[in-house]
Amino acid sequence: MDEVKQHDRTILVTGATGYIGGRLVTSFMERGQSVRCLVRDSSRIRGRGWDKVTVFEGDVFNYESILPALEGVDVAYYLIHSMTAGKGFPERDIKAAANFGRAAKAQGVQRIIYMSGLGASNDYLSEHLKSRHDTGDQLRDSGVPVTEFRAAQVIGSGSVSFEMLRYITERLPLIPSPRWVMTKSQPIAIHNVLDYLVECLDIPESAGKILEIGGPEILGYNEMLLTYARVRGLKRKILILPFLTPEICAIFLDLITPISANIGRPLIEGLRNEVIVRDDTARQLFKFPLLKYEEALEHALERNAKDTVETIWSGSISSLGQKKDGKVIKLTNIEGMVMEKRTIIVEASKSDVFQAIVSIGGHNGWLYASPLWWLRGFLDTVVGGVGYRGRRCYLQLRVGDPIDFWRVEELIDQRLLRLHSEMKMPGRGWLQFEISTLDNSKVLITQIAFYEPRGLLGHLYWYALYPIHKFIFSGMIRALARQIKQMKASL
Repeated sequence: MDEVKQHDRTILVTGATGYIGGRLVTSFMERGQSVRCLVRDSSRIRGRGWDKVTVFEGDVFNYESILPALEGVDVAYYLIHSMTAGKGFPERDIKAAANFGRAAKAQGVQRIIYMSGLGASNDYLSEHLKSRHDTGDQLRDSGVPVTEFRAAQVIGSGSVSFEMLRYITERLPLIPSPRWVMTKSQPIAIHNVLDYLVECLDIPESAGKILEIGGPEILGYNEMLLTYARVRGLKRKILILPFLTPEICAIFLDLITPISANIGRPLIEGLRNEVIVRDDTARQLFKFPLLKYEEALEHALERNAKDTVETIWSGSISSLGQKKDGKVIKLTNIEGMVMEKRTIIVEASKSDVFQAIVSIGGHNGWLYASPLWWLRGFLDTVVGGVGYRGRRCYLQLRVGDPIDFWRVEELIDQRLLRLHSEMKMPGRGWLQFEISTLDNSKVLITQIAFYEPRGLLGHLYWYALYPIHKFIFSGMIRALARQIKQMKASL
C-alpha cells in the first residue's frame, strides 16, 4: 500500500466535525487529495465548502452502519473519542474502537492512523490518557496495522488547550493553581500535528508504530500560562494552592471559560502526568521543522484577531438524545409544539439585519439580559450539559457551528437563521430568525422560539419558564432593532 501514490489512495477521515478532523480534511483538499468522511449527521458539515468530499453517515457504535464508508478504503483516520459525553467514556471508547477496527478489517483497510495522548504507560495515567492508550490497543487488536501518534497539548486557534490558556490568562490577573501546574509537558502546534498526520502516508516505516510527537520545548503548564501572558503584554502571577483538587479546578474553569466541568476535569487530571516525548522515532522519520510554543501561540492569536478560526474544539460536541432517528426535525410541521412568535419592523437593508442576527452569542452576548443567558449555560453544565461554549468566529457562521448552547441548524443568506438547542431539558427547542422585505427601506424580522415538550415534565418546564422567556425574548427582539438602528447611524 505504501508504494501507491498518495493521490491514488482512498482515504477516510472520521471525526470530521471535530477540531483536528475538520482541519485534516481541509489539508487533504488543499493537496488535491480526494477524501471521504464518516459523520453521524451530514448536516453538521454543510457550509464548509466540502463539495468534493464524499460523505457517509454512520455511527461507530453501530457496526453495520459504518461498513459502507470503509468499503474500498486504503487508509482510515480514527479521530473519535467520547470524553465529552461524561462518565463512562472509557467503556464507550473501547466499544467504538472495537467496532471500527473489526469493520476496517472486514473491508480490507490496509492502515489505521490514530491520534492519542502522551504519557508513559508505567506511570499512573489519568483516566483520559489511559483511555487514549487503551483505544489504540483495541484498534491494534483488529489486525489492521495502526500508526498511533501520541501528543500532549495541541496549540492552535480553537483548540481546547489553547482556549483554556487564553481564557484563564486573559481573565485572571492572579491565577490560582494546584501544585501540579508545574508538571512538565511538550505542547505541539496544530500545524505540525497535521504535518505528521498527512506525511506519514508516504513514510512506510511509520506503519504499525506508536510515535510520540511534541514541539521543540518542554514546559510546565505554569510556563505556558506566563508565556501566553508575555506574548499578549499582560502582567500575570500564579498562586500555588496545594488544596485545589481536579474537581474544584474543573468547576472554577467552568465559571471563567466556555469549557464545561465534565470536559475540563479529565483534561485537568491529565496535567498530573508528565507528558513529554521519550522516544524520538518520530523525529528520525519526519524531517519537517517544528514550531516553537511561542510561535504556535502567535499563529493562533493572529487567526483569532482576523476571525478566521477554521475549526473549534466544541464543533463535535452536542447533547445526547437531541435528534430523532439521527435526523434533524424539520419545522414544517409544528403539531405538538409550542412556540412564541414576535415581529418587529426596522428601516435597514436585509444585509445589515442579517449581519446583526448572525453575530449574536459568544462574547458578543445575546442582545438582552446576557447574564441570564450565561446563568442558563452554567446551570446546563451543572447537570452535565454542553454549557456556554462560545463560537468559532464572529463575522462568519456556517451550518453546524456551535453558538454557546445552540447549534446552527439552518442558514440562508439574508433570509433565515435557525438554532437548535443542545441544552439538557425535557424536550427539544429551536430559536429562529426570519427576514423579509416590506418595501425598499423596511425589513420585517420574525423571531420564533419553538419547543417540543417531552411528556408532562416537558410541559411543566415550558410553562414554569414562560414568564422568563417572555421577558428575555421580547427584550431580545427590541434590542436587536436598537442595535441595527445604531449600526445604521454609525455608517
